[in-house]
Amino acid sequence: MQMLIDFLPVILFFAAYKISGDLLTATGVLMVASVAQVGWMWWRHRKVQPMHLVSLGLVILLGGATLLFHDKSFIQWKPTVVNWLFGAAFLLAPLFGGRTLVERLMGASLTLPKAVWQRLNIAWVIFFALMGGLNLWVFEHFSEEAWVNFKLFGMLGLTLVFVILQGLYLSKHLRHEPSDS
Repeated sequence: MQMLIDFLPVILFFAAYKISGDLLTATGVLMVASVAQVGWMWWRHRKVQPMHLVSLGLVILLGGATLLFHDKSFIQWKPTVVNWLFGAAFLLAPLFGGRTLVERLMGASLTLPKAVWQRLNIAWVIFFALMGGLNLWVFEHFSEEAWVNFKLFGMLGLTLVFVILQGLYLSKHLRHEPSDS
């Protein structure tokens, strides 16, 4: 259920674009859906993840600029800015508290050597940097419709592949506890 809520604004953006054929209309839908998403999370849990707040802020800022100036490139920059901000957060996190962001997010569930946490963290930094660059390349070199398709299917698919590869890498480094049987 949480995954659906996380992706609902993007899914509604995609659907609005497919129905209207207009990126400005889809941007308005994205803005409303993002506000509703964060509002629902706050109402339901009395807290909102920083990732959702950053995304909402950028949707409002860049979506608002898109609608105000009728310039679609503002909203097309949003995935790049989000990915690069997350990459910077992963890169800079060890400077504040000594632990990588990956370790802070997953450390309660996994016990791994420090070098593995560092490699995972760097992998995320590289992934976010590449995803941001790839978004720029797609929106600069392909049609608007191709970019909209890439935003939903390409970025989601690449993230899923990356997470699976990360899981395979992690499985090699997990410490297996002996069973009592």
